[in-house]
Amino acid sequence: MEIHITKDAVVVTIGILFFIWGIAVFLFGRITVKHIETEMAKEGILPPEWDKGIGTRGATYALIILFPKLNPTILDAKATRRYMRKKDFYLALFVQSSFAVCMIVMSIGYYLYAPDS
Repeated sequence: MEIHITKDAVVVTIGILFFIWGIAVFLFGRITVKHIETEMAKEGILPPEWDKGIGTRGATYALIILFPKLNPTILDAKATRRYMRKKDFYLALFVQSSFAVCMIVMSIGYYLYAPDS
């Protein structure tokens, strides 16, 4: 029995996974990043000025939460770990895993259906 994966099925799957990743990024930003930065502000630690509108600190917070030995210089890793909660870990895992799955499926789709040049 052969399995036939059509181009349309891959495109729809990528679209759904991209949407799920977008929801994960939104929830992580609204719940975790907001909580951590509010607690850090009470301590007098402000978010970096260079990240206004770029959004790099959201991904960095997720990596700090998931990997305890990671100590990036762009954010205060000790304060991030001090203020993270259990649900922040699960949201960070949701963001990073949904991104990884989306990229894997996109790579497979590109490998299967990229135009020959």
